[in-house]
Amino acid sequence: MDVSLRPVHPSDLPVFFRHMSDPESNQVAAFTAKDPTDRADFDAHWERVLASPDNVTRTVLADGDVVGHAAVYGDPGEREVTYFIDRYYWGRGIATSALRALLMEVPERPLRARAAADNTGSIRVLEKCGFAVTAQDRGYANARGEEIDELVLRLDG
Repeated sequence: MDVSLRPVHPSDLPVFFRHMSDPESNQVAAFTAKDPTDRADFDAHWERVLASPDNVTRTVLADGDVVGHAAVYGDPGEREVTYFIDRYYWGRGIATSALRALLMEVPERPLRARAAADNTGSIRVLEKCGFAVTAQDRGYANARGEEIDELVLRLDG
């Protein structure tokens, strides 16, 4: 598959909403919106994300189809990466390709990432892209309704 990134278009948002409303995807991601089916909250969140000049937010395309999004956000020195790929496309290397492309576009380092400790797919993607586990933490996971273990990862140089 040909994986590429482009700026987010308004027409991408309904697709993102569908991706991010998927119960199985949310269970795996764990750290999600309080109510992923609340479209008004989703729209308000994305309005803030896209309005910030500090965020680098991209739509992920696979063979021209919108399959997710990837972003770098946060204050200088504390910037993080995030991504969300449609569950149908998991296990095909798309997240890894998308994150690599994003990292080439955003050369600043260090960058951080967080993942549920049991989200082996996301951890594998981050490690393939050069991130290393630097800490363990616990946080409240909306999708699971409880506090869970999470890993903190960092990409230097």
